[in-house]
Amino acid sequence: MSAPESTTDTSGTSGASAAPAKGVGERASAPRGPGPGGGAAFGRGPAALMGGPAEKALDFKGSLKRLLRLLQPQRAVLYGILAFGVASVTLSVIGPKILGMATDLIFAGVVAKDMPPGLSKEEVIAGMRARGDNTLADMFSSMDFVPGQRIDIDAVGQVLMWVLLLYIVAAFFALLQARLTTNLVQRAVFELRERIEEKFARLPLSYFDRQPRGEVLSRATNDIDNLALSLQQTLAQIVSSLLMVIGVLVMMFVISPVLALVALLSVPASVFVAAKIGKKAQPQFIKQWSTTGRLNSHIEEMYTGHSLVKVFGRRAEAEEVFREHNDTLYGASFKAQFISGTIQPAMMFIGNLSYVLVAVIGALRVASGTLSLGDVQAFIQYSRQFSQPVTQIASMANLLQSGIASAERVFALLDADEQDPEPAEPARVANVRGQVEFEHVSFRYAEDTPLIEDLSLTVDPGHTVAIVGPTGAGKTTLVNLLMRFYELDGGRITLDGVDIAEMDREDLRSKTGMVLQDAWLFGGTIAENIAYGSEGATHEEIVAAAKATHVDRFVRTLPEGYDTVIDDEGGTVSAGEKQLITVARAFLAKPAILILDEATSSVDTRTEVLIQRAMNSLREGRTSFVIAHRLSTIRDADVILVMENGSIVEQGDHETLLLTGGAYSRLYAAQFAEALAETD
Repeated sequence: MSAPESTTDTSGTSGASAAPAKGVGERASAPRGPGPGGGAAFGRGPAALMGGPAEKALDFKGSLKRLLRLLQPQRAVLYGILAFGVASVTLSVIGPKILGMATDLIFAGVVAKDMPPGLSKEEVIAGMRARGDNTLADMFSSMDFVPGQRIDIDAVGQVLMWVLLLYIVAAFFALLQARLTTNLVQRAVFELRERIEEKFARLPLSYFDRQPRGEVLSRATNDIDNLALSLQQTLAQIVSSLLMVIGVLVMMFVISPVLALVALLSVPASVFVAAKIGKKAQPQFIKQWSTTGRLNSHIEEMYTGHSLVKVFGRRAEAEEVFREHNDTLYGASFKAQFISGTIQPAMMFIGNLSYVLVAVIGALRVASGTLSLGDVQAFIQYSRQFSQPVTQIASMANLLQSGIASAERVFALLDADEQDPEPAEPARVANVRGQVEFEHVSFRYAEDTPLIEDLSLTVDPGHTVAIVGPTGAGKTTLVNLLMRFYELDGGRITLDGVDIAEMDREDLRSKTGMVLQDAWLFGGTIAENIAYGSEGATHEEIVAAAKATHVDRFVRTLPEGYDTVIDDEGGTVSAGEKQLITVARAFLAKPAILILDEATSSVDTRTEVLIQRAMNSLREGRTSFVIAHRLSTIRDADVILVMENGSIVEQGDHETLLLTGGAYSRLYAAQFAEALAETD
């Protein structure tokens, strides 16, 4: 699954669909925006870090219905689960009734063996009534026995064999039901993960600006895992329990409607208690999973920035924030599990009361001859079977509520506003020349904070445009708009006369290569990282690009050479070498438009000169945008734009701007003028 950090791809490849991290930094004043976890930043105090106001109430019914709709495409599997559940429950329900027949056979043999043989059942009962034993006569009248005959072992054995066979077949159907349930749940979760993966590709960069990375990752991993666990443990069990309640209830009414009504008295009490307890547990489950997201966000932030935390002595504060989050998570988890955990004991207590009532009234019915002992024994088993699924359903409420809480967080991610859809018939530029025009462009990150207003600019094909200015002036924003990482508030941008808003984003970005200040590498070999933006590149082409960008010289010093495995942390290479690899990546892609955002900021002066030579070769015949603070890297640009507060205040070549004595001249004078002269 694509991690959110992929949206800050600094790959320097054509077709990049990621935004530069620096663009976020330039709008530091922009709010984090709404959404869980938004606005929680390190060092802003406990109140901010604890997530601010309480989460909104969970829409349990709505989320549950939506979750069930997620399972609808697998109707055949659902019907199979239901069919196997019905079969298993039916056989399990019949078992106690047949087992009651064995009880009657045993009891009849015990009471009949001491009776005078040769008499009929009616004669024995008449003799009891003549002696005044009416209660005993009533009880025996409901039994089937032969005076003087002992226990029929063969008949009892046959009954027990039938019961055993029923339970074996019932267990087999239950196993098939469990297998189908596992398949159903895992398939649904698989599709949900695919939806999230696709959603990430459709989300605008502004969404990730508002959401801490750990919070997004928590929804895509922890919440989905919890949802899968909840569905796996509750789906089949709830189906079986509901079927068991129905089946047992039918058998109870068949045996004795009076006792069935007594057993049903426990249902309203069970539902009332479960609803009351569940209502109290529900907010704690919401808090548990929202706090988990904030805790993950903090851990991820502290892990990626652990060097800075140590350098600036903020370890104690980081630990304190962690403890605050962890304590909150502990409290919410404890309350959620404890409150929901009281459901089962409460259900057991109510079930035991029902069991006592059934046993007492059943004994009276046997004594009156209304029921046989086997029927009462079967009914008592049914009463246990009746209370057990009710208790199970109630006790699964904590799992279900936890799963629904996670589902709602996942659905919130899936419901997030997406970037504007692609045009139905996108415009295309057949042979890109590279003429770029900004026509009265306006843009702002926050509605009440203007950044770029009425900016117009024309870049001729093959020209190199350098953009300089103070931090926050809008330099990176300019290229972000060109890449359609953000949509314009006004005006338009054209490529060879075609409005880029009418182009397919992937098509637009396939013509553009980026090398950013923060080098991004993925887990793989150096050769794979260089070839990332050029599918099907040969090893010879990779080596040629590496030589042109001076990557080859340090790669050959590594034991594994181009097969050396690295990751985004770049543990085996330095920061400058990581940057060189991203430059080689862009070199190999050879896009029509090249964007260099502080591409040489992480290399030494000598390497910078070498990269500049490689870039001069790479820029030939291509329109290039170079964002730089080091003015030494852009002196040869065709046009230099000086930006302040989202506007172009000066433009011209290096010599012309120096002669004007304006903003560029002041910037140049402040940046190592003597050192640059010595380098020349």
